[in-house]
Amino acid sequence: MPQSTTADPATAVARPRVAVTLGDPAGVGPELAVRLLAVDSNRAAADIIVVATRAELDRAQAEAGVTVPVSDDGAPGTVRLVDGLDEPGDDVPLREVSEAAGRVTLSRLERALDLARAGEVEAIVFAPLNKTSLHLAGMHEEDELRWFARELGHDGVTSELNILGQLWTARVTSHIPHGEVAPHITTDAVTRSLGLLHEVLRDTGISQPRIGVAALNPHNGENGLFGRQEIDEIAPAVEAAAARGWNVRGPFPADTIFLRRDEFDGILTMYHDQGQIAMKLLGFDGGVTVQGGLPVLIATPAHGTAFDLVGTGRAALTSTQNAFDIAASVAASRVAAPAAGTGA
Repeated sequence: MPQSTTADPATAVARPRVAVTLGDPAGVGPELAVRLLAVDSNRAAADIIVVATRAELDRAQAEAGVTVPVSDDGAPGTVRLVDGLDEPGDDVPLREVSEAAGRVTLSRLERALDLARAGEVEAIVFAPLNKTSLHLAGMHEEDELRWFARELGHDGVTSELNILGQLWTARVTSHIPHGEVAPHITTDAVTRSLGLLHEVLRDTGISQPRIGVAALNPHNGENGLFGRQEIDEIAPAVEAAAARGWNVRGPFPADTIFLRRDEFDGILTMYHDQGQIAMKLLGFDGGVTVQGGLPVLIATPAHGTAFDLVGTGRAALTSTQNAFDIAASVAASRVAAPAAGTGA
């Protein structure tokens, strides 16, 4: 799809392009996606390609009671549907885990990645999915982030980033058993995760992000009494980041660092629940997950497929809207960056 611009050639500004998938067809994803797409201001914020069949989109609109304007060429105020999708999805049972749901979900995500590889979109937003259904359908990676990385041929640093309001979190380890966390907390791993969080925050427009780093052990390790990761691994990474001129502080005790959240733009935690529990207590409905470190910005609501809410109209749009806002904003900054570099 050609990149659209404003009508006046003298002030032409390229618009961000975002692909949207409907997520797991058995859950609340399709209805949330069409409610998002039905909002006029969202369609005005970006050129949107919806990765779904016409039948899928029609079913979701009927369920949600909304109308999404569609055009073949992505005319202003409309969305464009992709074509040639496999896995029609007509046999997916609602409100349950299934291989069929996983196949449809993976098919749509693969097509969205194709669009990104072809340079047709700068960002992807996917509605909630179900990891069990994905694994039944053949996804062997522990999570979708690693699957995205493999599909994109990306072997650099990656981390799930979680966002609530203005606060971003990243983690050194993610979907691994707790018994395996400590050996993975190394100076190199902490340094790489700090670098990723710092760079992503800069992408959002923060020139000098303020980052706090959580400890791994209780009481910040109590000077080595409860573990030495803080002394031997985490502190050296923080010192190295500070030496590069980054505004990084820590490690701080994990049970109090989120009480100081107003001091930071981002917080780096050591494992999944260390940050997720805090973030979900602070605001479950508005959370967003970004698949950090990938060559394309990929965002999704932080909540799941909510099988119990399918068809009730009670699923909150807040997280899906926030995911789209972040994707459109970062995509817009990436579109603007090359133009700035050419002196345009």
